[in-house]
Amino acid sequence: MILVVDDDEDIARFVEFNLRLHGFEVLHAGDGQEALDMIEQHRPDLAVVDLMMPRIDGLELTRRLRANPITSALPVIMLTAKGMTVDKVHGLSAGADDYLVKPFDTAELVARVSSTLRRNKEFREVSPLTGLPGNSRIRREISDRVRSGVDYAVGYIDIDRFKSVNDRYGFVRGDEFISALARSLHRAVVAIGLPPAFLGHVGGDDFVIVCAPEQIRPLTSRSVVDFEKSADTLYDPTDRERGFVELKDRRGNIRRAALVTLSIGVSLSDARKRFTDPLDAIAVASEMKTVAKSQPGSYVAVDRRRADGV
Repeated sequence: MILVVDDDEDIARFVEFNLRLHGFEVLHAGDGQEALDMIEQHRPDLAVVDLMMPRIDGLELTRRLRANPITSALPVIMLTAKGMTVDKVHGLSAGADDYLVKPFDTAELVARVSSTLRRNKEFREVSPLTGLPGNSRIRREISDRVRSGVDYAVGYIDIDRFKSVNDRYGFVRGDEFISALARSLHRAVVAIGLPPAFLGHVGGDDFVIVCAPEQIRPLTSRSVVDFEKSADTLYDPTDRERGFVELKDRRGNIRRAALVTLSIGVSLSDARKRFTDPLDAIAVASEMKTVAKSQPGSYVAVDRRRADGV
């Protein structure tokens, strides 16, 4: 849904007509105050905002949207009748994502709206910590491989005893371990080469790799060695040298937690067992990750059951 905010009825009707013609649902507000009321009620996906309006102009409206946590991520395209650089700078400085100088043609309007929506969608799907795509992109990647009919493997990775890191050092240090794992996985993906493997961040310390079946072993082996080496540098020297951290439980008792390792579960979609639903492939990989966690140290558990369960 697109919200058009302009006190010029002719411009607003022009924008609304052409956006509807290209399949967008459109609402119209006559000024910034009306726009704020409509945004609270309808939650549009993007706002096309005129710079010069009565009551609340486009700059002030954009500032208010950015200051509100609920609307801070709403993409805004600014409309201005002036071509002066200073007006563009003011709009972008206020938080606008893009701008259009009136008069503009239909093709440019639709192209900028479409590209801004696409960028915003991609941004929402990316982990702010690692910069890697999230759950919906992971499902889409597996779906693409299902449609293409190729064999593929799904690896589900997480950090063993990650909670001990957070408990011992706090979440900021914990984030460093997650970032280190993301870098290790990325280096492994790059080193493996073609065909290109996909790397996604489910959240927390959970990651997913989608690749060709023959790539999974070298990829996970590289990741384990690289991550364990990187993780060692993130511990305090005393903890690293003795090979464990000491933690107090609620009763004040001291317990020891070994240094972090990786558990990796793998599902294979090939002639033995063919997954046609991305969620099934992820579920089996998650199940195998649980198996890996029952083993000491870093461990890769691969599901080799056939479609008949044998």
